[in-house]
Amino acid sequence: MPMPQFTPIPSLLGGLLIGGAASLLLLGGGRIAGVSGVMGSTIDDPRSVDGGWRRTFLLGLVLSGLAGLAVSPEAVGDSHASTPLLVLSGLLVGFGTRLGDGCTSGHGVCGTARGSARSWLATCVFMLTGGLTVFAVRHVFGGLR
Repeated sequence: MPMPQFTPIPSLLGGLLIGGAASLLLLGGGRIAGVSGVMGSTIDDPRSVDGGWRRTFLLGLVLSGLAGLAVSPEAVGDSHASTPLLVLSGLLVGFGTRLGDGCTSGHGVCGTARGSARSWLATCVFMLTGGLTVFAVRHVFGGLR
């Protein structure tokens, strides 16, 4: 598997867009851009008065992903994982966001920026777990498909 290229300018621009969008949502509406919380609230109470911005937020995530795919499909890349492995991965991510009471966007982007000690700890745990998982999959199990 080839090593990904280092792309500091696109990475910086992407980070600025994510941070800017999270800041606008917080400063403009007092909302936290935690994707798992937005999704969970939308599923739990789809008819909520508060649901309009949540549905719009989620639709924007999907549409921006599709736009990125249309403009630069090579940037999205291929998944060589099997469908059952992708489903299992998605379920584990969902379980982890419930267990951690949030996700990397809520804790890692918004919570750390607000100086939340709980978010700093959660983000460190997310990153450590992710690193250990990649190490185990690639070097202990020889890569799962």
